[in-house]
Amino acid sequence: MQFSMSFIPEIRFGENIHQTLGLAARTLGAQRAIIVIDIFLAQSGLSESVTKALEQEGIRTRVLSEFTGEPKLAHLHAALETAAGCDLVVGIGGGSALDIAKIVACCAASDRDPMHYALGANPLPKNPLKKILVPTTAGTGSETSATNIFSGPEGKKLWIWGAETKADLVLLDPALTMTLPANLTVWCGLDAFVHAFEAATNRNTHSGAQFYAHEALRLITNALETAVKEPGNLEARGQVLLGSCLAGVAIDNCGTAIAHNISHALAGLAPVHHGLATALGFEATIGWLVEADTADLDRAARACGVDKAAELPAFVSELMDRCGVVRALPRTFGAFRADDLAREMKAPENQPMRRSTIRDVMDADIDRFAAKLMALAKGQ
Repeated sequence: MQFSMSFIPEIRFGENIHQTLGLAARTLGAQRAIIVIDIFLAQSGLSESVTKALEQEGIRTRVLSEFTGEPKLAHLHAALETAAGCDLVVGIGGGSALDIAKIVACCAASDRDPMHYALGANPLPKNPLKKILVPTTAGTGSETSATNIFSGPEGKKLWIWGAETKADLVLLDPALTMTLPANLTVWCGLDAFVHAFEAATNRNTHSGAQFYAHEALRLITNALETAVKEPGNLEARGQVLLGSCLAGVAIDNCGTAIAHNISHALAGLAPVHHGLATALGFEATIGWLVEADTADLDRAARACGVDKAAELPAFVSELMDRCGVVRALPRTFGAFRADDLAREMKAPENQPMRRSTIRDVMDADIDRFAAKLMALAKGQ
């Protein structure tokens, strides 16, 4: 087998390591920084402490925090306006904050609109602004990924990808995940779990990525329930955070598969938390997927602590039960039918995930999966 691994940014892990951010920024030669931070973290006082840490090192700062939910083109435009004259982007928060930071670092360097790069329409600039990323939700793996997602002008999910969007430095601080509520802890953790599983088992997988994916599966499987039920357990929080990061490395090299096809398609219909949508899509398809009966599926199963792939459907459902996952879509999905979701699953932007799935995903499969998912909107 031949494969190549994309580069992994420098990663520093430790409790309260985010407090070294100012010195790290100075080491990168920064003089003026934009801090892209989730609104809830900004309101907690974190943006003030980060701003102070940067300014103590002589780095002038601006803060962008007026965004919620998944990144939209308007959020990117606001961030680009704020980033004018900056030479460093600091992204703190979940995948939305990190993706905005990464996209802005490229677009600010080239003075181009994000749509110029959407879906690989044009090459990214080779001289992006420096980037420090600090994930706080332990789910997306965006801190190590070259893929970035936002909603375009028509509300459809679009991608900007390329090594130029990757971080120069990643700070993994489990202390920053301690206040994440139980539902977000499990939704984000399951998103990371599915990242690792799909990267380890899809058509693009290879032993290099599986090294990271299998360790991510082991860490998340062992620690997620504890992190949900004992929110102050720093060790469990750290294991899930590290697992999420390693899963990000895996998908950066091998991508995802059918569960992410479903979650992106759901988001194309109405707002839904990506981790919840991915978990629901994974549970709905894992029984079908393991019928492929591959060695990669068995290896991934063993990384989860079960003997063989055939045991995975029960294992996944039990893990979701223990973590308190409610199998339901938001009420807004009651306005849609299974054919609406099937149409989104078949949309061009979602085909890479369909094609990478280890089993051929036929239109009839899509129709069946769509019906399963939309049944979860009934009565909500």
